[in-house]
Amino acid sequence: MFSSPSSNMANPFRREVVRLYKTLLYLGRDYPQGSSYFRGRLKAVFTKNKDVTDPEKIKKLVAKGDFVIKELEAMYFLRKYRTLKKRYYDPEK
Repeated sequence: MFSSPSSNMANPFRREVVRLYKTLLYLGRDYPQGSSYFRGRLKAVFTKNKDVTDPEKIKKLVAKGDFVIKELEAMYFLRKYRTLKKRYYDPEK
């Protein structure tokens, strides 16, 4: 469970990448096309980039992942807003 100090030195971005994966996995539960679809796509993207070792490239990929998190949150907020608007406002008026 615990990693040795030398493995953290070898990959200083590991904690951030794991955080990103867990956050995206959590947000994918409510994905419109289904959580299994989202999980499969997420796993494919992370598997594709698992061998990246360049720190700058890892930073860019993590930044792109953070952008995807913000987009998903915005999409969910908009869906919630539209649902509430339909519920409380008459669309004919």
